[in-house]
Amino acid sequence: MTDEARDIDLLRIELGVIWRLDERGRLPGPEDMVIGVAAGGLTAAVARDVPDDLAERLLSLITPATPAPPDLATPPSVLADCRALLGGERVTISGGPSYLVTPPVPALVAVDVLRSDSASHVHLVRSLPRPDSWEPDEWAKLTGLSAGAPWAMVAEDGRVVSICHSARLTPLGAEAGTWTSPPYRGRGYAAATTSAWADQLPGIHLFYSTSADNHSSQRVARRLALRPLGRLWHLTA
Repeated sequence: MTDEARDIDLLRIELGVIWRLDERGRLPGPEDMVIGVAAGGLTAAVARDVPDDLAERLLSLITPATPAPPDLATPPSVLADCRALLGGERVTISGGPSYLVTPPVPALVAVDVLRSDSASHVHLVRSLPRPDSWEPDEWAKLTGLSAGAPWAMVAEDGRVVSICHSARLTPLGAEAGTWTSPPYRGRGYAAATTSAWADQLPGIHLFYSTSADNHSSQRVARRLALRPLGRLWHLTA
């Protein structure tokens, strides 16, 4: 299998990890369609509430022969056609780059990282204040290890200031979710926590994706030398 084919296959796996496709390969929403673009071609999924005839027309535009643009940041030619079928101007288009995380990932900075596979670290995190950016129930699930684990965190000044957690986790792969408190950005903490997160997930594919306008997350990907996979385009009515 070529590197290009492998990339598009991996992007299809990531699509399934992020959206947890149903038995028909349909999205739960709110997106009406997601198109993945990699050097090996295109892949796509449509929402479960899209009528079957429309879904068939949309997916017929995404075939193994559908070429990807030379510059993967350029919208594929079929994007406009899919948007027109879904409703035209009322359909918003968003998305951004996707990367493959391949352990071991260099931590880049020397900082103590708390890990969810350490009982003492979990106990310490539970004793710290909840970050304002996390809802109480979400934080309880994260620190209780019922959702979002494995995770890795950096704590300073008596509080958690950086987190990498499992935003999505399936038997095939995991999607990294990262957050760093604004006053602590630029110190390499996102890279350190992502490295420790990846170390806890052997044997499955690990992914990192972000929006086109999130330049901070894209800088983290570059610092970690993550391999670009392609791009995910979201169409939402």
